[in-house]
Amino acid sequence: MNTPPMITIGPHQHASRVIVAPMAGVTDAPFRAMCRDKGAHWLVSEMMTSDSKLWNTPKSRHRMRYHDEPSPRWVQIAGADPQMMAEAARFNADRGAEIIDINMGCPAKKVCKRAAGSALMRDEPLVARILEAVVGAVDIPVTLKTRLGWSRDEMNAVRIARIAEQSGIQLLTIHGRTRACKFEGQVDYQAIGEVVATVRIPVIANGDIQNGQQAQKVLDITGATGVMVGRAVQGNPWLVTEIDDVLAGKKLNKSPGSAEIKATLIAHIRNLAGFYGEVMGVRIARKHAGWSLGGKVSPEVMRQFNQLDSTEGQVVAIERAFAEDIAA
Repeated sequence: MNTPPMITIGPHQHASRVIVAPMAGVTDAPFRAMCRDKGAHWLVSEMMTSDSKLWNTPKSRHRMRYHDEPSPRWVQIAGADPQMMAEAARFNADRGAEIIDINMGCPAKKVCKRAAGSALMRDEPLVARILEAVVGAVDIPVTLKTRLGWSRDEMNAVRIARIAEQSGIQLLTIHGRTRACKFEGQVDYQAIGEVVATVRIPVIANGDIQNGQQAQKVLDITGATGVMVGRAVQGNPWLVTEIDDVLAGKKLNKSPGSAEIKATLIAHIRNLAGFYGEVMGVRIARKHAGWSLGGKVSPEVMRQFNQLDSTEGQVVAIERAFAEDIAA
């Protein structure tokens, strides 16, 4: 009898083959808690800077609040200096991180202009120094997230993957676009498959995966160990379980009804206020409500919602929207 495939990272192993991607401003502690509540096992934190001068900012302090979360606590770090990255890895391991992920995939201009994120892929010797420094700094698993390269003319994901494997990286995630593509154009799953065929470490396929059927198709094309989902999980924390069920050949559960969507959204915005404080929590809740309610209510309802300045005011507005605008 064949053993069902699963993701293994050092001592961490689970049957789920779906990872929730690190997304700055999205995958904070309340969001991760919501996704776990709906069945997610593998989640990567928001990207954290390796610059220790910024660790005491409100943003960094919030991103560092993961020590009491369920295992595995998977924390992503970003930077371009090997020793700073090594120190950031040690710092987070000391705070309770159980897996460190290195960001070499972010296409954001403010990250790339510091020669970090996907810009690092243009300097393969520096990539090797960073990976070796981080792996050597901690006794927990280290993973890496990249793109296919800087541009279609500079696609070097296969070479980066070999460097990663030689450096001791234990899992590699590939977003199937280049930095120049950002999030536009078709994802090149065939190119991810070339990376899978090159290395022995687990490779995770990432990019535009919206549902279970598509995830299965991507795994068939790439031969990857699992998939990573990003924007599609915004407003849909049930997505991970749906994909896992399809990959396992299980009968799909019924999609969440309006009552469950409403209860989940209300609990989440209250958790945001508890985590960040009322003022910041209300502001952050607006985009989460937009993801959950988008297309279900009128633009005017969302415009009015975005003008509210209290959590309980938002709760009342959500209750009203589901009572008046969204069918049960």
